[in-house]
Amino acid sequence: MKIIACYSNKGGVGKTATSVNLAYCYAQAGYTVLLCDLDPQGASGFYLRVKPSKKLKDARFFEDVERFTGSIRASDFDRFDVLPANLTFRDFDVFLSQMRNKRSRLKKSLAAAGSDYDVVLLDCPPNFSTLSENIFRAADQIVVPVIPTTLSERTFDQLVTFFEKQGLPKKKLRAFFSMVQRRKTLHLDTIERMRNLYRKRFLNAEIPFAADIERMGQNRAPLGVYAGRSVAAIAYQALFDELENGEVSTI
Repeated sequence: MKIIACYSNKGGVGKTATSVNLAYCYAQAGYTVLLCDLDPQGASGFYLRVKPSKKLKDARFFEDVERFTGSIRASDFDRFDVLPANLTFRDFDVFLSQMRNKRSRLKKSLAAAGSDYDVVLLDCPPNFSTLSENIFRAADQIVVPVIPTTLSERTFDQLVTFFEKQGLPKKKLRAFFSMVQRRKTLHLDTIERMRNLYRKRFLNAEIPFAADIERMGQNRAPLGVYAGRSVAAIAYQALFDELENGEVSTI
């Protein structure tokens, strides 16, 4: 089982769209996939027309394997299941602070409940917390969407610094540029500067700013379902190819 976290310490950078579309790409490639929504807003479940379980509350996410697995829902797509979030997920840090081995509880829960899957994708909330430390330790890869703007550059710097100070392996970080508008000089300058500064951290794939992605909320489906030939869908496929196979995007 491979665990891939889609994480950023900044909100509004395209984490959920990336999580849903990457999960769909993995399922279409023949992998069995579990998309686990850790964000109490529950956007991944909404996009995939899946309602959260009312039983997976309090600390049961970390302690009750049977209830965890019983809360997993099938999506409309083959080999693609979803564990939708509910509002009690906002208290994860409270629950974790009261547990032994609090920084490794998520990894243990996923290992116990997700063993039937080839890939577990985590859609993560945007913060530094005990939960995020669990995510950093549990994930084999941490996919980080970065909008090529000053604030996003600053938050990515903070993430790298956090990894350095905590002694976490930076090789897990697989950043890519999201919501790219290549007609903007600021975007082009930021991309060039960050690629030069973090050569080993950034993938070649870039996700454009696109109305097709914004329409995910209306269509409640991955891009491949309603806009499979769009530039954005091709870009997500390129991101998947580069993550999984090391193929360099030409987008």
